[in-house]
Amino acid sequence: MTGFIMSKNILVTGGAGYIGSHTVLQLLLGGYRAVVVDNLDNSSEVAIKRVKELAGEFGRNLSFHQVDLRDRPALEKLFAETKFDAVIHFAGLKAVGESVQKPLLYYDNNLIGTITLLEVMTAHGCKKLVFSSSATVYGWPKEVPCTEEFPVAAVNPYGRTKLFIEKICRDIRGSDSEWKIILLRYFNPVGAHPSGSIGEDPRGIPNNLMPFVQQVAVGRRPALTVFGNDYSTKDGTGVRDYIHVVDLADGHIAALRKLSDPNIGCEVYNLGTGKGTSVLEMVGAFEKASGKKIPLVMAGRRPGDAEIVYASTKKAERELNWKAKYSIEEMCRDQWNWASKNPYGYGSPDSTH
Repeated sequence: MTGFIMSKNILVTGGAGYIGSHTVLQLLLGGYRAVVVDNLDNSSEVAIKRVKELAGEFGRNLSFHQVDLRDRPALEKLFAETKFDAVIHFAGLKAVGESVQKPLLYYDNNLIGTITLLEVMTAHGCKKLVFSSSATVYGWPKEVPCTEEFPVAAVNPYGRTKLFIEKICRDIRGSDSEWKIILLRYFNPVGAHPSGSIGEDPRGIPNNLMPFVQQVAVGRRPALTVFGNDYSTKDGTGVRDYIHVVDLADGHIAALRKLSDPNIGCEVYNLGTGKGTSVLEMVGAFEKASGKKIPLVMAGRRPGDAEIVYASTKKAERELNWKAKYSIEEMCRDQWNWASKNPYGYGSPDSTH
């Protein structure tokens, strides 16, 4: 088993995106070779360039291909050229609101893209997968913390695509015991790499709290809209489990290592901190980190928003030997560092971002 870890080839779909780019960096620093495919629909090639720079001498182990997963010939060509040890699959559309307005777009992109990927993997004998799922598959949990055994129920088309893909993965494993699959259910990724060179850069109006807060802080938006301040929580606002994106990236490396465990079939793990933080607590922490006041506008609850959601992380700690290290103070510090250095993300004020 010597040289086992060195230069394993990992295909990373959606590797130019927020979580993907941070994971690719951790992969490179861990001695892996990463091949990124991304259609750049909701991401930027600048992220890949910066990851390469941050990785220093390991940057040479990174290659990028602008490919859509639904483009089978392009995918076939990649698999014919490189023998991949495993695939980390991030690629997918992920805006809840947009998925409600454009369900077919989401089903086509997320499901057809994944099925095509799985078919090409099968054809080339690459049967190890880490899949980027989401805590959204818990729907509105009746209690917290959410354990991996909770019943699953998606409440919007985006969530359903994650749920369907999880089920597809279980069925594939059921049909062929050579497959080893880890499904990672993320809670709420925030923050950025401590360098401030890579971070989250959503196009259009952000769906998530922190990019929105960040855009208010740098003057791109006048105020933060808080949806619902009458929940039965400590301050009336919704509670979520925020996790630093670098912790999340490290969780993927832990999952990759777990794929070499002969007993793995198709396993699911929560990646979160196991702690709930309210919207107002998060805003307070960000104000402290940035020294900026975030003006708030209170609005009614959003339909479909759960009151309190946070993870049970015991299984990941026990079986992946992974635990989130960073606090919300550190998440906010790194988020502000990225925002202040890149107020317009990877673009410029006049670009479409």
